[in-house]
Amino acid sequence: MSHILFAQALFCSGQPALVPMPQKISWTTETFFIKGSVLQSDTRVFRNWVDELPGVPLNEHEAYCIRATTDSVVIYASTTEGFYRADATLEQLVTESGGVLSIPGCTITDYPAFRIRGFMHDVGRYFIPIPELKKQVDILSRFKINAFHWHLTEDIAWRLASDIFPALTDDKVTTRDTGFYTREEVRDFVEFCSERYVTVIPEIDMPGHSDAFTRATGLEMQSPEGKELTKQLLQEACELFNTDYFHIGTDEVKITDPGFADEMATVVRQSGKQVIGWWPGDDPGKDAVRQLWMGNVAPETGRKTIDSRFLYLNHTDPFADLFAIYNSRICDSDAGTDLLLGGIVCTWNDRAPSSVDDIIFSNAFYPSMLAFAERAWRGGGCDIRECGVKMGNPGDARFDAFSDFEQRMLTCREKLLPGEPFPYMKQTDVRWRIAGPFPNEGDLRRSFPPEESFAGSYSYQGSVYSTGVASGASVYLRHTWGKMVASLYSDPQPESTSYAFTGIYSPVEQEAGLWLSFHNYGRSEKDATPPPGKWDYDESKVWLNGEPLEPPVLKNAGFVPVDLETPYADENFWLRPPLPVHLRQGWNTLLLKLPVGSFSTPYTRLVKWMFTALIVTPDGKSIPEGLIYSPDEVIENE
Repeated sequence: MSHILFAQALFCSGQPALVPMPQKISWTTETFFIKGSVLQSDTRVFRNWVDELPGVPLNEHEAYCIRATTDSVVIYASTTEGFYRADATLEQLVTESGGVLSIPGCTITDYPAFRIRGFMHDVGRYFIPIPELKKQVDILSRFKINAFHWHLTEDIAWRLASDIFPALTDDKVTTRDTGFYTREEVRDFVEFCSERYVTVIPEIDMPGHSDAFTRATGLEMQSPEGKELTKQLLQEACELFNTDYFHIGTDEVKITDPGFADEMATVVRQSGKQVIGWWPGDDPGKDAVRQLWMGNVAPETGRKTIDSRFLYLNHTDPFADLFAIYNSRICDSDAGTDLLLGGIVCTWNDRAPSSVDDIIFSNAFYPSMLAFAERAWRGGGCDIRECGVKMGNPGDARFDAFSDFEQRMLTCREKLLPGEPFPYMKQTDVRWRIAGPFPNEGDLRRSFPPEESFAGSYSYQGSVYSTGVASGASVYLRHTWGKMVASLYSDPQPESTSYAFTGIYSPVEQEAGLWLSFHNYGRSEKDATPPPGKWDYDESKVWLNGEPLEPPVLKNAGFVPVDLETPYADENFWLRPPLPVHLRQGWNTLLLKLPVGSFSTPYTRLVKWMFTALIVTPDGKSIPEGLIYSPDEVIENE
């Protein structure tokens, strides 16, 4: 494995950080010291081929075992893929101290819970060059991600070169950005992925999302002439891709030809590939794999299933939603079966991104993928309607598990992803009290008792409003998808106002930064930028030590988009410099006012009743040392 060049290995105190955590691992007090700087050259590393591995499900081709002692490292597997997965774990096991490389004594038995653990890029709406895709595959294969879903066609562009109809990729056909993949590039990329045991799942979306096809050919896909051409193009693509699957879309379209999906699926089957189609979407046949994309659907009995529900990164925030991804219960099952194949995380580019880097950074791609990599490999999880984005508090089993993962993820970031966009910092030590919700009757500027004092409960207009507790940098009072995702409030009501407050201990007086926001701008929305001098359209406010904090001056303040062609600039907090704040030595009090009116407005289609607040360094690259968050240490407004 080419990655096992450990001269750059990060020293980790105690046990090494592993993502995903193996299914079974036991540590010993022994240490294997590596001779030299490359593990593979050490003659005491042995690879043993075995027919079966003890404690591993039968026919599990990715399984492996590792036994590290003082004298040797022995790897057992029954396939080359098993050895590849073992190498990925070995890379993370190696630690460095004083220039000496070692592996702690351990015994590992490992195998995946789900056979498909993938990610998708919507290159139809925005072209991503092959070198960038290769880099992502290379990185994520080291975390045991094993599938890449390539969404190649859209209304905006057709990105797959064709000898049958070359004009499909003409610049005149593309309405947003130019670029397409040559047939030689596709063959090379598929081979590159195969070498890393990553399956490519190409998708030509049909008959919907096909305006580029219509512009190029003058035909509708469901017309007789359009259907025949589509069949030819599909057969050409199936012959090009040396892969096991082919995705034909079938979603979000009015079906005027009832036989369309079945005829296209027949082309795929005759090419020796498994058909995949979106669900909801037209049915390509009982033997086709259904890829779930809407949150209100479930795996169908007797159907092969890939789960992408609530795994659309274009709607997520980097903090609370990362917790939800980590806790995903893929296919509503603790582990895969012959029918429940696994999951795919999707990144859609409905709203034009400003660059390829913007896609990766704005969607918190790498933190999200590491969270999903662990869940898809380990299995388990929790129904999103039960756990959702409610992180809980220390002592809760799911909170403690996520806190452990968070530390491992951040350590792996430094070791294996240096320099890659990674908008995430430690958040599990952040605590809040949430007061309310108070009825504001549509008056978003109305003030309530928490603006005057901090207490465990409040009396207002004859009713008592108690405070709840919450953890994390981002807290959803109501999630994007309403009651489908468990949030702080089980039955949130519009025209309400709540407050969040906490004490922040700083060991020294210092200048710091504040990541602060009251809305996560989804990367597929026409959300309007707040007007000048406002945090949002809901009159949210914030005070530090009793002094109001003014919102940042945004590049596109007051911009109300009429379409999806203007990229976000600095609307999301992680895309702009942190807000400068001054922390006094000792305890500081942070108070946030959180009004909400309607849950859908002309300015924001999907109102997210939420906030994000995290103290960072002035440059936004780390967290100041020694900070403590405690809502029990707030100081009354001066």
